[in-house]
Amino acid sequence: MLNQTARSIEPTQTGTTSCSATHCGHPNGSTGTPVSPAPMKLDSFKVACSSCNLRELCLPVGLTQPQLTQLDTLVATRKSIKRGDALFHTGDPFKSVYAVRTGFFTTRISSEDGRDHVTGFQMADELLGLDGISTDRHACDAIALEDSQVCVIPYGQLEELSREFSDLQHQFHKIMSREIVRDHGVMLLLGSMRAEERLAAFLLNLTQRLHARGFSASALVLRMTREEIGSYLGLKLETVSRTFSKFQDEGLLEVKQRDIRITDEAGLRALVNSVRC
Repeated sequence: MLNQTARSIEPTQTGTTSCSATHCGHPNGSTGTPVSPAPMKLDSFKVACSSCNLRELCLPVGLTQPQLTQLDTLVATRKSIKRGDALFHTGDPFKSVYAVRTGFFTTRISSEDGRDHVTGFQMADELLGLDGISTDRHACDAIALEDSQVCVIPYGQLEELSREFSDLQHQFHKIMSREIVRDHGVMLLLGSMRAEERLAAFLLNLTQRLHARGFSASALVLRMTREEIGSYLGLKLETVSRTFSKFQDEGLLEVKQRDIRITDEAGLRALVNSVRC
């Protein structure tokens, strides 16, 4: 239902994969106090799409080896962003899109009264920065929820290479379409679902995406706070906490602070599917 936006969690790993999250020691119960952005570290080494374990989930899907070699020359650097630091801010000039290699991010916008609203969570293999394409300036803040790394993809050069390789252009369009579908899912989530249905859909979406990356289909460690979940789902903090407790009492989940284990996936899906009836 939700497609690509919920993710700032550290999964329980079931297999070896390069997109495993780093342990950041994010204190349980944290309210996410803003941290002043620090300069991002630009690593000097080269990142090769052709040898990356995420290439089957990211931009290079479907490219031939010669095409991957050319893409390697485009994606030549990556940036390290510390937990709490910004990859970009609202109003920053748009120059590149970023493929998340490790870690988790949240995107957020600020209302006129100064309140922050979470618009998404991004994990390994997903692109950040697409918001800046239409106006040449970013329309949101992208904040690292734990120590993270991104591959830097200069957008102008990506456009040129896309014109040369139709497969790359097709994949980029698929990624943009995925974002549109995600937005539709969020509209449904906020417009027609009760609190229990919203949280159930959110958790199912997280575990589904994590499972596609080789992690457990039922166990995860939340990296976002309850408050951030509420901001994303349009719920108050108290409602989110109460709903987690309700799910645990009903045997749907086991909850130990940020450690979550889904014990009745069918029950959660029944909650979400009831919206369609």
